[in-house]
Amino acid sequence: MATKSVATATVRAVQRKLQPTRAALVLIGLKIGVRQRGCNGLSYTLDYAAKKEKLDEEVVQDGVRVFIDKKAQLTLLGTEMDFVQNKLSSEFVFNNPNIKGTCGCGESFSI
Repeated sequence: MATKSVATATVRAVQRKLQPTRAALVLIGLKIGVRQRGCNGLSYTLDYAAKKEKLDEEVVQDGVRVFIDKKAQLTLLGTEMDFVQNKLSSEFVFNNPNIKGTCGCGESFSI
């Protein structure tokens, strides 16, 4: 029986993270989490990871290792990460089906 990942990434998001950087030479993947911030309570964090923490959920997609912080696993359940680029900006976006509300500026959300 196949297990379902906590979160997935679109092809654009994976390709964006595969672009090499100097720091990537000692790093093993990405770390996604949430923290308390903003007027609605939570915001996403996205960092490079040098190691997998003991309770992190690991998702490997198209050769990219993504670690979901243990505190964020239920919050991110079913979330899709994408990379969006237009004339004015480029950013990672999270399509999270668990969100109940967001602030006006879009920087924070509530579950």
